[in-house]
Amino acid sequence: MDCCPLAGMSTASRTTSLVTRGYYSKIRPLTVILHNRSDVNLTAFYRVAWQRENVRIGEDSLRQIAKNRASFLELIDKDPSVVIYGVTTAMGERASHRLTQVERDLHARIKPFPAATSFGDYLPDRVVRGIVFARLTNFLEGHAATTPRIALAVAEMLEGAPMPAVPAAGQGGAGEILALYPLFAELSMRFELEVKERGSLINGSPCAAALVTDAAIAARRRLQLALETFALSIEAFRAPLEHYDQALEALWGDRDETAVLRSLRGYLSDTGGRRNYQAPVSYRIVPRILGHAHRAVTAAEHAAKVSLSSISDNPVYLAPDAEHPYGRCISTGGYHNAMAAPALDDLAGIWADICLLCDRHTSKLLNGQVSHLPDQLLVGRQPGQSDGRGNIGYVPMAANGYIELAKGAAHRTFIPGSDSSAGGQDDVATPSFLAWSKEARAGRCLDASLAMLAVVASQALFVTQREAPPALRGFLDLVRACVAPLVEDRILGPELNRLTDTITAKVFAPDDRVDSKTA
Repeated sequence: MDCCPLAGMSTASRTTSLVTRGYYSKIRPLTVILHNRSDVNLTAFYRVAWQRENVRIGEDSLRQIAKNRASFLELIDKDPSVVIYGVTTAMGERASHRLTQVERDLHARIKPFPAATSFGDYLPDRVVRGIVFARLTNFLEGHAATTPRIALAVAEMLEGAPMPAVPAAGQGGAGEILALYPLFAELSMRFELEVKERGSLINGSPCAAALVTDAAIAARRRLQLALETFALSIEAFRAPLEHYDQALEALWGDRDETAVLRSLRGYLSDTGGRRNYQAPVSYRIVPRILGHAHRAVTAAEHAAKVSLSSISDNPVYLAPDAEHPYGRCISTGGYHNAMAAPALDDLAGIWADICLLCDRHTSKLLNGQVSHLPDQLLVGRQPGQSDGRGNIGYVPMAANGYIELAKGAAHRTFIPGSDSSAGGQDDVATPSFLAWSKEARAGRCLDASLAMLAVVASQALFVTQREAPPALRGFLDLVRACVAPLVEDRILGPELNRLTDTITAKVFAPDDRVDSKTA
């Protein structure tokens, strides 16, 4: 998706513009209607998972589900030699064991409790809703080969009832069954499950799809907040506008950096009074660093788009064709989503880099010999009082702590081994849960780093009695609602925490609007 952050607009205007690019729906019905798997997309995910809208499966889809179910039953009834994992054979290490008709029925009704062993660090409700929504992809065109009642029951889970608790921690399985077993346990207890239905609830990769989509939506908003924060810092520092000149777009030749350059220019004002020589490196590379953030966010959105509509069931049913009159069912590794973790890792990595960039800006603003800002920026900077630093001067120390936390979360997520000591089939685990948890931690560190830089930039504008450019005044009002300009030293920690919480709340607000009172 080639969608760049939009500078110089109100929140409402930005949201309206994003509608035209396929992210949000400005005028929405109360229910998302699904006809095929292409309908399981970013827009629908946002509405269902974040805005808690209901889901209805279209009649055309229900007819296709029923048709494929009938063909699937003909396949296993009329071809006694067919081998279908978990249907005509046992599962796991017993995959070579052929099941009798009686064993098939008993196997189908095994209840889901044995694998419900993971615990701790439970996923947010919006993510669990997203997993349930992504679960529908395999059903909509009949690839799960279940009865329509199962697809309808999954959709019904999204009608407002509390979601089951699903752990983010302890997910070391080859697929996602440790998360999907407890998620669909209650549903499976309400039905006498038939062949293939149990496996279609717990196989596939709806978790990976939901995790990367959730992160992509949040990342687009974090990037927007980073643009506003760095633009405020550039104004506070009076950095030359040539560092963000339109000519750089052609010179650099990168669409992501071009998007950031245009956004920054939309925020900045050429009101004069700027330094006539180059700013420090950390100011000149803002378009490059945020350009990579734009690239990482776009890549995460692409991974989300593909993952949401991807058929990942194992085994997967293919509808009848000329060569296969009853269709066929094949085992695949589609449940291992190899796109999600790298996309999440790249987001975590750029968040850590931006945390460092925030600290460099903060330090330069607070260094009067570099910024040429007055000593009053550091409240309490009088001889003989404390160490002459003023408590805002200690912000870089707190910033350093968040930088290191972000770096700790930003290490690459490698594919884990799985159950190697048992000698079974599950010899590789999925990395998506690990990557999502690390990206979430790095993102929270970024929120704190943006808060600290925004407060120092706000103070710089305050002591020089300058207004923010019109496009940044709403953001500056938000900052000052949480941390008012300092006229004397006071305890800043709780206020900085409040601003951080407000930024995080803006990232995850269902309607993209939040103020400091609701955070």
